[in-house]
Amino acid sequence: MENLIFSLNATVPVFTMIILGIVFRKLGWIDQQFAAKMNKFVFLVPLPVLVFEDLATLDFEKVWDTKFVLFCFFVTIASIGIVTFISLFIKKENQGEFIQASYRSSAALLGIALIQNIYGNATIAPLMIIGSVPLYNIMAVVVLSLFSPEKRELNKEVWKKTLKGIITNPILIGIVIGFLWSLFKLPMPAMLAKTVSSIGNIATPMGLMAMGATFSFKDALGEIKLSILASFIKLFGFCMLFLPLAIYLGFVNEQLIAILVMLGSATTVSCFVMAKNMGHSGILTSTVVMITTLCSGFSITMWLYILKMFYLV
Repeated sequence: MENLIFSLNATVPVFTMIILGIVFRKLGWIDQQFAAKMNKFVFLVPLPVLVFEDLATLDFEKVWDTKFVLFCFFVTIASIGIVTFISLFIKKENQGEFIQASYRSSAALLGIALIQNIYGNATIAPLMIIGSVPLYNIMAVVVLSLFSPEKRELNKEVWKKTLKGIITNPILIGIVIGFLWSLFKLPMPAMLAKTVSSIGNIATPMGLMAMGATFSFKDALGEIKLSILASFIKLFGFCMLFLPLAIYLGFVNEQLIAILVMLGSATTVSCFVMAKNMGHSGILTSTVVMITTLCSGFSITMWLYILKMFYLV
């Protein structure tokens, strides 16, 4: 029961922010134009700053575990490959959003919180972040560029624009700077740390409200089957495939919890922000975010219960 309450405490506030965006739009406090500007701002500033903060404050030497990081990295690649193959059987205009929404987890935020709640510290969570989150963002740029509804063939111009989109993507720039900051052990003065934290903290609530303000129930119903499929893959499919492998390789306790969060947590709201800012409608993505956010408290609790039954956590 405690795990259920914790998971609901983690997910219900997120879902509430989406509902607030819908309510604010109904009240006329947020319109489509304002929501679009909010999305663009979150994509350009708070999200890159949030990613930078996560990486810049890590001490890689103290917590490094090569086997664990490589597992997270290759499982993430395998997950992207699986949903990319599945996407070949759906409409082209939905492929990019389907792929991204099916594999990208809210791993950083939920991973740290969940491990701290169970074990009192979260030293293993940053390693999961290193192994998966940069790849999440890099592949999201590639996928959303290559599967953009506006593009018809993969010619030289498409690859050129894709490469440019990767190099100039604000979130990837935040990842590179954060990694270099930590690698060279650059100091983080209190004033800078507080400023960075304040900017990063607005990314999730602002992005969620903007998503709610642009969400259309009528449009979402048109993609409901695809959204349910993506949500099932996100919350259950990857866990069923890769948790047994993780157990076979000897991962337990904090490592297994971090892997569970990486595989089976809700689709992150940054998916919607990136999809909208890279020429996609965002309808499929926002629907998957809402479904997985609403259901992840129950699904993660179920997986935790199963792992505890076998004394693995």
